[in-house]
Amino acid sequence: MLNYMIYILAFAIGSIVGLVYSYKQHGEPFVAVTKFNVVAALIAIVGWVLAFNSGNVVISAIGFVLGGFVMGERPGYGRKETALGLIIAIALYLLLKFYSMM
Repeated sequence: MLNYMIYILAFAIGSIVGLVYSYKQHGEPFVAVTKFNVVAALIAIVGWVLAFNSGNVVISAIGFVLGGFVMGERPGYGRKETALGLIIAIALYLLLKFYSMM
């Protein structure tokens, strides 16, 4: 039960920090930048892979902070990067589970 509370708090902290960072970076009132942000994509990939595949509470919490950082940006920013990070993390999780079954 405490593990889930830590994960939820870590994700919420990451989302708040991501939102504050996004407002400082983008001052326009709507989504104006639609290019792919490579740095945010790397943060999302590392974060979601750590969150899903580490097996350690502290490392998973760090992963949720990083994943929440990118996912918590202003609406319209970070959506492609978050999707890529989740796809890679889930694929790696499935590969590791399939490999451990053999």
